[in-house]
Amino acid sequence: MLTIFQADIARAEHRRHVRALFWEYLGWANARLDEAFGIRFDIAEIIEQDMADLQKFAPPRGRLLLAEYEAAIAGLACMRPIGAGLGEIKRMYVRPAYRRRGIGRALLEAAIREARRTGYATLRLDSARFMKPAQALYRDLGFAEIAPYPESEIPEAYRAHWVFMELPLQPGGPE
Repeated sequence: MLTIFQADIARAEHRRHVRALFWEYLGWANARLDEAFGIRFDIAEIIEQDMADLQKFAPPRGRLLLAEYEAAIAGLACMRPIGAGLGEIKRMYVRPAYRRRGIGRALLEAAIREARRTGYATLRLDSARFMKPAQALYRDLGFAEIAPYPESEIPEAYRAHWVFMELPLQPGGPE
């Protein structure tokens, strides 16, 4: 059984899950970025910054969604505000043992619903070019490729290796 819920960033247990998932995701992505493009980020620094500023992923304007599958934490998706009417999906990740079970889709659909409830007009994301399955999912749920947006955390020198996407959120549209 799959349950998706908003993490309580005040709970130590939830913070431990988030930190572990951030490490797994960023460690995996960093290794692939190095292999594909010769790019390496200081993931310890990124994680410390994110953990110190988890509030950006908290309601009322942000979300930090955890996916629990058969009593284990299987993945997460974060959303943060990046401008008036703009939200951004960050750190979406499903642990390898839980992939191909619809968990990524369920997390993204939940994030889209939450973005609509929050009142965002547009949802954006960035994804490294090698993340083809993720990009296929994003396209399947209505995201379209756009030019790099200024609020992205991706350094300008590396943006050629990323795909930037956007989903207009129509009030009352499909959830």
